Amino acid sequence: MALEDAKHQVDQAFTRDDLRGLSFENAFGGATSFLRRRYSKDLSGVDVAVTGIPFDQAVTNRPGTRLGPRAIREASTLQPFDPPYGWPLDVLSDLAIVDYGDMAFDYADIPAFPDRVTDHIRTILEAGAASVTLGGDHYISFPILRAYAEKFGPLALLQFDAHTDTWPDDDMARVDHGTMFYKAVKSGLIDPARSVQVGIRTTNPDTLGVNVIDARQVHEQGPVAVAKRIRDILGDHPTYLTFDIDALDPAYAPGTGTPVWGGLSSAQAAIMLRDIAGINLRGGDVVEVSPPYDPTGATAVAGAHVATEILCLLGYRSRQ
Repeated sequence: MALEDAKHQVDQAFTRDDLRGLSFENAFGGATSFLRRRYSKDLSGVDVAVTGIPFDQAVTNRPGTRLGPRAIREASTLQPFDPPYGWPLDVLSDLAIVDYGDMAFDYADIPAFPDRVTDHIRTILEAGAASVTLGGDHYISFPILRAYAEKFGPLALLQFDAHTDTWPDDDMARVDHGTMFYKAVKSGLIDPARSVQVGIRTTNPDTLGVNVIDARQVHEQGPVAVAKRIRDILGDHPTYLTFDIDALDPAYAPGTGTPVWGGLSSAQAAIMLRDIAGINLRGGDVVEVSPPYDPTGATAVAGAHVATEILCLLGYRSRQ
C-alpha cells in the first residue's frame, strides 16, 4: 500500500462509508471488527448483522467461550483482502454487513439472560437483517431460535456438532448447553423431520426424530455425498445453521470446552458448507470457541472461516 493511500485508511471499523466492499488495511492494526466491517448499531439498509454473545455460564466442563467472539473477530482480520475462496460471489461486496457488537447483559443475572438474547436477535430481524452470531457456549442457540421461529415459524436446524444436545430437560428455565435442542423440539421451534445433525460422536439414544449423520458416516461417505444428503433433508424449508466448533476434531480445534476425538477435518467442513449452497438459510451461529485452551489461535481461525462461510451461504441464497 502506497503511503498516500495509507493516509486514507483510517480504521474502517469506524470510518467505512459503504457497508459493501473489501478492506485493505493492516491486519495487525486497528479495531478487530469482524472482517473489518463497520461497527454500527444502525441497521438501516443492512443485510446481515454479525453480533457476539460472550456467555459461557451454561457449560458442563471447561469455561472460556465468553472470550470466543473477541478471538473470532481478531482471527477474521486476515480474511477481508480477497473474496472468500471457492464461491461464485464476493459476499463482502454483495451484502451490506455490519458488526453489531456484543450483546450487553448482566453476567450475574442468569435468569434474565435468555429473554435478553431473544430480544437482541428480534431487534435485528425486525430491521430486516439476518444475524450471524459469534458465541459463547451453545446454549445461546435456543433463545436465538425463539426469535427466528417468531418470524419464520418452525425451522429446519442444520447442526454441526460432536453432541446432539437433545438430552432430556423439561425445565425450560434451566440454562444448559447440552439440552437446548431438546427444548427447541419440545417448544416447536424446529421441525425435527427437516433437521439434521452432522459430525455426532457421542451417545444419546433418543434423537427426537432429528436426522443424524455421525462423524464416521462423513469419513466413510465423504463430504460431497453428505452435503447432498443434507440438502435433501432440508429441502427449501427456512433453515438455521449452528456450528459448534467441537464438530471439528481436536486436532483442528483444540480450543473448546468438551472436545471429542474422531471429528471432522477443516477440509471436510469447508466442502460441506460450500456444497450446501442454495439452502434456504435465514441465519446462523458459531459457538464454543474457547481461546484459553488453544494458544495457537487455530480454533478461532476455524471459527472465523465458518462464520464467513455462513455469510456466503446467505449471500448465495439472496442471488437466487
